[in-house]
Parts: sequence; C-alpha cells; structure tokens
Amino acid sequence: MKVYITSDDNAGFTPNEAKELNIAIIPMPIIIDGAPYYQHKTLDEKTFYEKLIAGSNVSTSQPLPQDLISVWDDKLKEYDQIVHIPMSSGLSNSCQMAKMLAETPPYVGKVFVVDNHRISVTLKSSVYDAIALAKQGLSGEEIKNKLEEDGFNSEIYIMVDTLKFLKKGGRVTPAAAAFAGALNIKPILKIEGEKLDAFKKVIGTKKAKLAMIEAIENNLNNKFKDVPREELAFAIAYTYDLEEANIFKKQVLDHFGVKDVLMNPLSLSIATHIGPGALAITVTHVFDKNLSLDNYKE
Repeated sequence: MKVYITSDDNAGFTPNEAKELNIAIIPMPIIIDGAPYYQHKTLDEKTFYEKLIAGSNVSTSQPLPQDLISVWDDKLKEYDQIVHIPMSSGLSNSCQMAKMLAETPPYVGKVFVVDNHRISVTLKSSVYDAIALAKQGLSGEEIKNKLEEDGFNSEIYIMVDTLKFLKKGGRVTPAAAAFAGALNIKPILKIEGEKLDAFKKVIGTKKAKLAMIEAIENNLNNKFKDVPREELAFAIAYTYDLEEANIFKKQVLDHFGVKDVLMNPLSLSIATHIGPGALAITVTHVFDKNLSLDNYKE
C-alpha cells in the first residue's frame, strides 16, 4: 500500500522542504488589492509585509478546487491512496471543500481528508506524523483515523503585537484596538482544536512571553500530565521578526529544558489576519518525536 501525503501551505512548508519530504502542498491564494498571489511562487515575505504594513487591502481565500484535483489526479497514477491534511475546519472552509471532492468519483476510497483541527506548526506536526505512519505501512483510512483521534491533543498561544489587523478583519472593534495600542497591551489568543478565543491581555512583550510560557507549563501539569515528555513536541511560530523569535526560543529552551524547539514563520495566510510581530508557542502530542527533516527524507 503506497500512501501519499498532501496538505496546504498553512502548514508552513517551504517548496524545498516539501520536495525533501516527497509531499505536495496546495497553495492558498492571498488577495492583495483584488489580485491573487501565492506564497513562494508569486509572493515573497518582504513584498507581502511591505504591502500589508502600507495598508493594502489584503485577504485570504481557500485553495482552488482545480489545484487540489490536479495534484490528486497526478499522484494517484503512482500511489494507491492519498491522505490530505488541510487547516482546521473551524478556521477555514478549505477542509469542507476537500471533503466534498473526496466523496466524488474517482476519489472515494482513495483520498482521505483529515479534519484534526490543526493549523500552522501543529498542522506541520500532523504532516510529519502522517509520513511516519505511512512508512509504518498504515492505510490512508488508518492514518486519517489516528490523526483525528489525536487532534485535540494540542494547544497554541499567540501573542498579537497589534490589534490593527484583527480590527481590519472585523474580529475586534476599532475602540478596543485603539485602547490596546495606547496602553501597549499585548493580547494573547488561544487555539484549542477548532476554537480561537481570547486568553489573556498583558502589558508589554516581555510579560506576554512569560504568560505564554506559564500557559504551556499549566498544560504540561494538567492536560498532558500523563503523556510521556518524549511524545510532546514544542514549537514556536512568528511573523516577520525572526530576531525576537530566536530570543523567545532560547527562553523556552531554558525554561523547559528540552533539547530542541521546532520554529517556523507563520504562513502569510495567517499573517494576513494577525500582522507582523506576532509570536506563538505550542505543545503538541506527536506519534514520532523526531521532527528533523533529515529523518523523513526518502
């Protein structure tokens, strides 16, 4: 049984990483002033952030059905089954669209769409898990079931540097955004499964980092208290500010005493809604603790 893995670029894989791993990443359109762009193809980070900060009208869209079908049709010539892992159904309609396509001939019984409520670095961990499970010989349906059963064993905390972009998307009021900006308030959001909720508001980046570390510590002592530490992966994600992310990474390494922390920039599709300067941290249960690219190459 040969199983192929696909995901969308919300997972944060670069084209080189996808090639190394022998997976396919379906692009998510980013609409800038009415024109569609694609990360790593027609849009780089520098240009994106310049336009976002300058006030261009930036929004996102789900992957095009034809892009998904094109990849599936091509890979089913060589593989028996495909496992597609899109971003959480609670945060995008792309999962539902993929499920509808997978329920039509000729994909029934061949394409399995996973809805395990993950985004960004946690979605990336799910892709790594799927690769490991496929190498163990599991079928597409078995991989889908295992990933969905484990879907809620992950939490993300995100510090937003400014509410400007959440205000733009209608997620907070202009008054709340102005108040937070005036007092240097750093809102922390929490993503647990398919829910995006406000978690805490603190003054300043330093206190926000400490609050997120405390939240992860609480997870380890409660939600994950019976999970072996070697089955938990720590990850950091960020928008735009790599220097600040590296400082945070060292802080996390020192606090938790772990050997490594997976770190990635958030995809531009996420950055569209939260803007530059955001930091996120997560602890996620994984089936294979070894997340190095070198261990997943063909």
